[in-house]
Amino acid sequence: MPSTAFLAPLVGRNWVRKVADSVLLRYAHNRTVALDRMDAGQVQHDTLMSLVRRAKNTRFGRDHDFSRIYSLADYQARVPVREYEFFWNNYWKDAYPRLDDVTWPGKIPYYALSSGTTSGATKYIPITWEMVRSNKKTAFTTLALFRHAHPEAKLFNGKFFFLGGSTELRQQPDGSLAGDLSGISARELLELLRPYIFPPFEYTKISDWKEKMTKFAELSATEPITAISGIPAWMQRLFDCVKQVSGKKTISEVWPDLRLVVHGGTKFDPYRDMFTKEMGSDLVKFCEVYPASEGFVATEDPRYGMLRVVPDHDVFFEFVPVEDLGKDRPARHTLANVELGVQYAVVITSCAGVWSYLVGDTVAFESRTPPLIRFTGRTKYFLSAFGEHLISEEVEKAVTFACRETGVFQLDFHVGPVFPTDPSKPGYHRYLVEFADAVPDLKVFAEKIDEELSRINEDYGPHRVGDLAMLIPEVRAVKPGGFSAWMKATRPSLDIQAKVPRMDNSGKITQSLTTWLAEQGYA
Repeated sequence: MPSTAFLAPLVGRNWVRKVADSVLLRYAHNRTVALDRMDAGQVQHDTLMSLVRRAKNTRFGRDHDFSRIYSLADYQARVPVREYEFFWNNYWKDAYPRLDDVTWPGKIPYYALSSGTTSGATKYIPITWEMVRSNKKTAFTTLALFRHAHPEAKLFNGKFFFLGGSTELRQQPDGSLAGDLSGISARELLELLRPYIFPPFEYTKISDWKEKMTKFAELSATEPITAISGIPAWMQRLFDCVKQVSGKKTISEVWPDLRLVVHGGTKFDPYRDMFTKEMGSDLVKFCEVYPASEGFVATEDPRYGMLRVVPDHDVFFEFVPVEDLGKDRPARHTLANVELGVQYAVVITSCAGVWSYLVGDTVAFESRTPPLIRFTGRTKYFLSAFGEHLISEEVEKAVTFACRETGVFQLDFHVGPVFPTDPSKPGYHRYLVEFADAVPDLKVFAEKIDEELSRINEDYGPHRVGDLAMLIPEVRAVKPGGFSAWMKATRPSLDIQAKVPRMDNSGKITQSLTTWLAEQGYA
């Protein structure tokens, strides 16, 4: 990351922002060139060997004979691919929160609370000091790639708006803190960057999101915001509040210096048209990031318009073909030998003490040099209740298509099967959709989803022929705030920014969610 220590005495002077931006631009060029010249496969191998050496005296390292690991083959022979439950049940649960030297050496300062998505269980992911530094490096890498591609976008002329979780974290018996990953990141921002950051730190402790949105909108409407980051659904709610407070019609009217919107956490395609309209200016660029609580995976390289895996930040990646999941010895690829177009499950080994850890996401590579990927869904997010074999990426595309065809925008949605109770009638998919503004003709919206899925998925279309195996989808509108209210009521231990489960092949979450929304007056 760029060295800006010499700027400390100058903070607060207007011209220092020009100096800071010049430093960032120089760093952006150097960092981008370094990434382009990097042998990602070799860097990843060196990263793995470094992680193994540092953790060889931990309990996990001794159990897996780390002292005798000298190659990738040695490592993969000794450390199988595992999920969170293995680490929790075998290493973390009995020692929590004192996980010193259990799977990583030293004291653990933070724990990120993460949703178990389809299972609904809360995960406690260790965040080490090394992981804090890793996340900072990838944050600067994101800025570097953007600034290298857009040298005219002077981000330090104003402030970065971080729309994240509360920094009021839960105190643990050993002195560590637990909470939302974005709240942890906000606490660990470099002190030197505080003058360039919004909101002020004292306001980041607000946990009530209705109060937070109102306060943030009121304060930010007069700030020189040049960049904003957050989950798309919550940025959209903020935009609505800011426009109400300011009386402006577009975000660019409120923040004329805004140049960058960083989004992550959910697929952006369903939001892109809505955000473009909200901005009201083609000077504002969108940048996707792919962070996970277990380790940052990728950030968008604007030159390609795709996510680029970052190979040199103390995180080692493996990629398992989706069809191999569940096998005793699945194929395990690295950045050195992945194949293009294959659906891979992402597996992480990191400086936070997770080892060949199945994150639960699926990706496909579009390029090996540089390593460019697209996010395709979740390993547990699929629909095949009736043999239709839909993945998350396809459902996202269909909902986006339906929105465009009907001229509406959606904030969030959930889909799952409704199984038949009458043997003579087939089942169908139920979509629960929270629309941003106007609600379309739901029958037409369902027809458009059906049309697009039939076009892009070879299995879906035949199942729909003659309504023999599946009926046309049903779409139900969810009133604004319905999904966040359900998350708060049913999963109170998680930050309200936690993601609503998009797909539920069992139909149980779908039925429970449908019932709750109806009982509470949201549907």
